[in-house]
Amino acid sequence: MRRGPTFRGGWTAPAGSALAAACWLWVATANGTDGSPAEGGDGIPSAQAAVATKLTAVGFPARSGGSASSRAAPPEPPAAPEPRSPRPRRVAVVRGDLALSDRPGGPPALRIGSTTEFGSPRVLGVAARRGDWLGVVATERPNNRLAWVRRNSPGLNLRRTGWSLHADLSERTLTLRKDGRRVHRLAVAIGRQGSETPTGRFAVTDKLSGSRFGPYYGCCILALSGHQPNTPPGWTGGDRLAIHGTDAPSTIGMAASAGCMRASDADLRPLMAKVPLGTLVFIRR
Repeated sequence: MRRGPTFRGGWTAPAGSALAAACWLWVATANGTDGSPAEGGDGIPSAQAAVATKLTAVGFPARSGGSASSRAAPPEPPAAPEPRSPRPRRVAVVRGDLALSDRPGGPPALRIGSTTEFGSPRVLGVAARRGDWLGVVATERPNNRLAWVRRNSPGLNLRRTGWSLHADLSERTLTLRKDGRRVHRLAVAIGRQGSETPTGRFAVTDKLSGSRFGPYYGCCILALSGHQPNTPPGWTGGDRLAIHGTDAPSTIGMAASAGCMRASDADLRPLMAKVPLGTLVFIRR
């Protein structure tokens, strides 16, 4: 079997395990149209939850000798509309061979199968809709560029999900949300200077056991669709991004990785249990 890049300690990554290389902690620093999505949106027109306070009119005290109309309370303002919940996001489960285009209505640009390179079921995050076409987040496309697929394509099943992940690199935090509400927030390590964690909109492609790739990944790996365009000098591994554990917990909260986000096992396990494949991930500075 073809062997991949060799890391510290003699461990050799399996062929095709680009993720493993890209997520490795760099020891020397251990101490267009589709490109700028709003963090809270999924690209599909959706109602934003409105928080409104109903104002209650208070009557003024009656003045002696005043008319009945002067003693009347001011009219009550119209009732505020009921807040509406955010429209659920969608994921697209690939059941067979699927053609992807680089624009709505465009010719097929590439084809994908029903499993990822790591053997997981292929599930694409849906980030936009243009008529009968869905804009999906696929690792085969450059960062922040959607692939497009017909909504009624054979072998494509749509499901609803309320989950999303939101990373704030300036705060070095990752927040799990369900229907817009915060469920869990955790501290993360981010990419070091020169290999900063890319920003934009990505999706979870795989949920993997960290031990499959080595002790440096802790318990768990959430592989992402994104790629690291600024790998460290001399880097010979791959460029896939991920959220994963670490065997150097003291670096959590620091800019210490080659681009991946790293967290404690205790924080990652709830994500592994709750976050479905295809979940959209929004990363901002």
